[in-house]
Amino acid sequence: MPRFPMNRTTRTTSFILAVLAAIALAVIGRTARFPRASAARDTTEANITRLTSDVLGRSQFSHHPLDRELSKKFLDGYLDAMDATRSLFLQSDVAEFQKYEDTLAQATRAEGDTTPARVIFARYLERLGQRNAYVADLLRTKTFDFTGHDVFVVDRAKAPRPANMDAAREQWRKQLRAEYLQEKLSDLSEPEIKKKLTGRYARQLETMKGLGKEDVLETYLNALAHVYDPHSDYLGHEQMESLSISMNLSLFGIGASLESQDGYCTVREVLPGGPAARSGALKPGDHIVAVAQAGKDAVDVVDMPLSKIVELIRGPKGSTVTLTVVSAKAAEGAPRKTVTLVRDEVKLEDQRAKARIIDLPQEDGKTLRLGYIDVPEFYADMSDRGEGTHRSVTTDVARLLGKLKAENVRGVVVDLRRNGGGSLKEAISLTGLFIEKGPVVQTRGATGGVEVDTDPDPHIAYDGPLVLLTSRFSASASEIMAGALQDYGRALIVGDSSTFGKGTVQNILPLARIMDQVGLSHAYDPGALKITIRKFYRPLGASTQLRGVVSDIVLPSVSDFNDVSESALKDPLPWDAVAPASFTRWNRVAPYVATLREKSDKRVAKDEMFTFVRDDVHRVAQSLSTKSVSLNEADRRKELAEEKAKQAEQEKKLTALLAKQPAVYEITADAASAPGLPPPSKIVPGTASSAAPGSQDTTGAVKPHLHNNREIDEDVTLDETMRILADYVRLLPAGAK
Repeated sequence: MPRFPMNRTTRTTSFILAVLAAIALAVIGRTARFPRASAARDTTEANITRLTSDVLGRSQFSHHPLDRELSKKFLDGYLDAMDATRSLFLQSDVAEFQKYEDTLAQATRAEGDTTPARVIFARYLERLGQRNAYVADLLRTKTFDFTGHDVFVVDRAKAPRPANMDAAREQWRKQLRAEYLQEKLSDLSEPEIKKKLTGRYARQLETMKGLGKEDVLETYLNALAHVYDPHSDYLGHEQMESLSISMNLSLFGIGASLESQDGYCTVREVLPGGPAARSGALKPGDHIVAVAQAGKDAVDVVDMPLSKIVELIRGPKGSTVTLTVVSAKAAEGAPRKTVTLVRDEVKLEDQRAKARIIDLPQEDGKTLRLGYIDVPEFYADMSDRGEGTHRSVTTDVARLLGKLKAENVRGVVVDLRRNGGGSLKEAISLTGLFIEKGPVVQTRGATGGVEVDTDPDPHIAYDGPLVLLTSRFSASASEIMAGALQDYGRALIVGDSSTFGKGTVQNILPLARIMDQVGLSHAYDPGALKITIRKFYRPLGASTQLRGVVSDIVLPSVSDFNDVSESALKDPLPWDAVAPASFTRWNRVAPYVATLREKSDKRVAKDEMFTFVRDDVHRVAQSLSTKSVSLNEADRRKELAEEKAKQAEQEKKLTALLAKQPAVYEITADAASAPGLPPPSKIVPGTASSAAPGSQDTTGAVKPHLHNNREIDEDVTLDETMRILADYVRLLPAGAK
C-alpha cells in the first residue's frame, strides 16, 4: 500500500518553514483564544486539539476550516473508529451524541474541548462491558448448533446500528456464533472453544479499559484529520517516538507497515527481506485480528487503536510474535491462519533493486534474451560510504541496466507491483534513465500554483523496448514514473486495470515546534500532523489521484478490485487536471498496443495457470459482493475440503512446470560490474527468487516452495509479461530495438 513521497528538495523544506511561520503568526494574533497554559495534561490536550484544528483548516490542501458540515463527518468518523462493526452503539446513543454537532466546530477551534471524545468513549466501554457479560453468559449456559442455514453479515460498514439493546444482543449472538464456528472448523473441542472465546472477549475489554486519555485523544484527532482526506493523520507522541508507524515498522519488527481500516489492523505493505516477506505468509490487504507473544494467549486487536497494536507487535530483536490473520484473498469465513515471525531488522540490502536475465525459449527453438528489474521502493540512502558516495534506487538501476545491455538483452521489464512509493526525487531521476531531459511530474499546491519537476540529464541509460509491470499496490511515486513513461509513449504498462490512485503529497509537521514557537506549553510531546499539502499531475496534465495509471494490457489478478484503491478510502481528494507540460513524445507504444493485447488475450485464454487465477478472482469477487458467511457447519466443511483439493491440484501442476521454466541469471546491483554471468538457476512458481533463504540446493536449482514468497497469480503474471515483451521486441522496427 502507498507511502507518502519523501521529497528532500529545498522547496519542501521552505514550505514547512512557511507553514510554521504562518501558524505562529495566526496563533500569536489570537492570544485570547490560545492562553499561555500551565504544564498540565488537560491543558496540553486542549492546546493540541485547538492547534490541530487550526493547522488542518489553514494548511491542508483543501484549506477548509472546521465548520458544521465537517463537524458531522468528524463525529461520525469518531463513532466509526470506536465501533467499526456498528454493533455496540445503539441508535439512541447516536441520537444523544448528535447534540454535539451544533457546537463541535466552535468548541474544538476555540476551546480545544474534547468532551465528546471522553463521553463517547465512556459509553463505548459501557457497551463493551455489556457485550462481554452477555457473551460470557452464552458461552457458559448455551449449546451452539450449526445445522441451520442462517448467515452472518461480516461487513457492517454501512449497516444500521442496533435499534435497542435487544437488537444489539442479537447481533452479538450472531457474531459469537460465527467466531465459535470458525474455531470449531479448526477442530477444537467445545471446552477449548469456550475457554478461548471467553478469554478473547475478556482481554479485549481489559485492553480497552487500559487506554489512557492520550490514546483516546489520538483516535479522536485522527478522526478529525481524516475528515479532510484519508492520508492526513494525527500522530500521537507514542507514534512519533517510534518515528511513526508507517516508517518504523518497515525498518524494525516484522518488516511490514500497518494501517487501520474500518476497525481492522490492515497490512499496508510488506518490505522485501523482512520477516514478513521471508515467511511469505503476510500480504498487503491482510487483516491482523489477534497478536500473541511467545508462550502467551493471543490478544484480540479488532477496534484497538493502531498505536497499541504496534506496541504488541514490536519487541526485542530475535523474539517471536504470532499473528492471527484473515487473508485479503480468502473467502468470507475461511479459516484464520496464524503466522509466527521472529522480529528482526530489515536490511537495506534486502530492499535494493535486483535484476534477472532470462533466456526465453521461442517457437523456432532459439532463445530471446530479456531483462527484468525488480524495484521494490524508491529508496535514497544519503549516508557516506567511504568515498562520499550514496546508494539510491537510481544508481542501482543504472548499474543493472548497464549489465543488462552488456549482456545483450533485447528488452526490459521493470516490476513496480509491490512498490508503494518513497523518494519523489528518486522517482524523477529513475524515470530520467529512460527518457531525454524533460518534465516528469507536475505538482500543485492549495493556492493553485503549478510547478514542473523535470529530469535535467539528457543521458539515456536504456532506450530499448520497455514494459512496466504494475498492480493496485503500485502507488504514489510508482504512479509518477508509470504515468510519465506512459505519457511519453516510452513504456508499455501491463498489470492490474489501474494502479492505486494516490496522487497527493504529505509532509509531517511536529506540533512541538509550533507550540514552542508561540509559547503554548505542553506537558508531553504533542506529536505531529501528517498533512496533505499538494497534488501530483502527469506531464500531460491528468492527476494520478483516484484514477491511477491505467494499464495498456490488463491481466487477470486477484488484487485488481476497487477495494484496493484510493477510491475505496473515505473522503479522498477528487481527480482533476492541469495544463499539459511541454515535451516531445516518443510514440513507441500506441502503434503496437492493439496487436500486443490480442496476442496476450489469446495466450491467457488458453493458459492453464491463468485458469487458477480466474477461479481465484471469481471466488474473491463473489466473497466481496456477498459480505456474509454461512453458519452451516456441513456447508463450510465441504467448502474447505474443496479448497484444499483445489490447492493440492494447483501445487501438483506448479511442480510439473519446474522443468519448463527458462534458465535465469540473478544479478545484484553490487555484482553488476562483475564480468560474465553467475550460474543459471530455475525460478519456480511460488518463489520470489533463487536467493530465497533456505530454498537453494547444491545444484543451483530452486526447490519448490509453493506459496512461499510470491503468489501464483504474481508468477503467471510475470511469465505472461515476459511473453508480451517478447512480442513487443519482434514488432518493433530494427532501429528501435
